[in-house]
Amino acid sequence: MNLEIILFILLATIAAVTSVLMITRKNAVISAVFLVLNFFALAGLYLLLNAQFISVVQIIVYAGAIMVLFLFVLMLLRTENENQILTDKKPIKYFAVLITVFVFLQLVFLIFKGEPSRDLTPDEIASINTGTIQNIGRELYTNYIIPFEAAGFLLLAATIGAIVLAKKKFE
Repeated sequence: MNLEIILFILLATIAAVTSVLMITRKNAVISAVFLVLNFFALAGLYLLLNAQFISVVQIIVYAGAIMVLFLFVLMLLRTENENQILTDKKPIKYFAVLITVFVFLQLVFLIFKGEPSRDLTPDEIASINTGTIQNIGRELYTNYIIPFEAAGFLLLAATIGAIVLAKKKFE
């Protein structure tokens, strides 16, 4: 088994387990944390598919922006359970420290002992180049400029509509 298969099995397992844990938790904040972990596992799977742009967008948009907003709203609405999470469940703290140390040791090992296993084939190089931001931008602004502009106008119309609807509620 090569490293790619091992990483796929590991990331797919993390994604499946965290998705089940997300829907079975009673606390919404813990569910949101499992959802963030799921987003990171999916981003890793996108990297294995050589879709670098989609992977980065997955992290920035979903795990970064949307989940921070979601957690912010949850924290504002349900503040009574926050201290209870940290004080009642000491094993969770120890488990988090253990996982952090484990990930740190893996990173140190990869930095100092990791070596590429083989050279890339021409098909793999073409696949990697397809998912780069430069190629996506070139395709978007040359072959798909009309759908791109149409999507921009649609988003602009939706934004103006939301502002008009919100303004009517204030008057």
